[in-house]
Amino acid sequence: MKLGCIGDDFTGSSDLANTLAKGGMRTVQYTGVPSVPADPSVEAGVVALKSRSNNSSEAVIQSLAALEWLRAQGCTQYFFKYCSTFDSTAQGNIGPVIDALAEALKAHRVIVCPAFPTTGRSIYQGHLFVNDTLLSESGMQNHPLTPMTDPDIRRWLAPQTKYSVGHIPAADVFAGASAVRTRLDTVHAEGHRYIVVDAIRDADLLEIGKAAADLPLITGGSGVALRLPANHGCARNQTRWRGQAGKIVALAGSCSNATRAQIALHSQNNPSFEITAADVLNGNLTPQHVTNFLMAGDGIPIAYSSTDPDSVKAVQVEFGAKTSARAIEKLFAEIARLVVSKGVSKILTAGGETSGAVVEGLELKALEIGPEIDPGIPALRASDTLTIALKSGNFGSPDYFAKAANVLSGQL
Repeated sequence: MKLGCIGDDFTGSSDLANTLAKGGMRTVQYTGVPSVPADPSVEAGVVALKSRSNNSSEAVIQSLAALEWLRAQGCTQYFFKYCSTFDSTAQGNIGPVIDALAEALKAHRVIVCPAFPTTGRSIYQGHLFVNDTLLSESGMQNHPLTPMTDPDIRRWLAPQTKYSVGHIPAADVFAGASAVRTRLDTVHAEGHRYIVVDAIRDADLLEIGKAAADLPLITGGSGVALRLPANHGCARNQTRWRGQAGKIVALAGSCSNATRAQIALHSQNNPSFEITAADVLNGNLTPQHVTNFLMAGDGIPIAYSSTDPDSVKAVQVEFGAKTSARAIEKLFAEIARLVVSKGVSKILTAGGETSGAVVEGLELKALEIGPEIDPGIPALRASDTLTIALKSGNFGSPDYFAKAANVLSGQL
């Protein structure tokens, strides 16, 4: 294995795996830290953790365990993948995890770059944008677990880490990889271990990737990994995708603007079931009830807990943020187990926590990376009888659910 990757959630990990596979690396996504060695043919291993919302100590322990396994596979470079909207809080775990990984790898020039312009994420003057809107005005300020209220990645990361955070501006990136390498050395000499790098075009990410060829640790969104397959001398591998026949269902828990719009469009022509946190927490709704609805529905039936920010806040006030979130995740995990036991062969998920709950509920261990559905979202094969797609809340085109169903079915 050449490149060892650690992702803090399942959708982000599949986004990274998709980028590496498209670039030509033989890539496998693992659920949690594997207990056995990787297949020798794997060039990039992505260990997907469900640590994004964990407290810092738990996230660090999990991430270091993943690093230990990846080191045992012979990796020569490591990548820590977090959300392209840098989902965290002032007490968040991105900083502590980077600290732990950097110290373990003796990495002193560590790139911090969540940008991916193809998916609408760019960094300019250290500030993260979603399309043409500052992160703090994009809807992410209403995230129920990690509200993003400051778009300056330097300011957001600083309280989380024991090390200083510097910056490389777009002008240096535009000048190419050599200029970026020189600037990395300069910023490090100024006393900064972590360096936020501007990127407003995918071409910028390629130059940053070239500059990072010799760095032991890179951190960011999947975009900054675009160049890594070429750095490691990996040729493009054409992978045949075998479509999956059978019943399909969709499970959505993201409250992002993008997912809510996708659900609204999808529900016009497909059966839809709205799950309310109050019904779950009061015991008025069971997994069997939702499963019965999904199994009876034609087309691509969807069950969703996605709702507007005001409704989310009301539930959090009444029941507590963590209590309500865990109840919904537990529900989705049990629904996934039930529908698969009844013959469902294709599952679409929306939202990082929902996707994590489904993957853990089904006890999936390794996922084969298939064709891209939308930027950052690959089709995934879990077994001979099950394919899935794990969508980050903010990703996907308006008709995502119909498009994903076609790709899982082999209609490329």
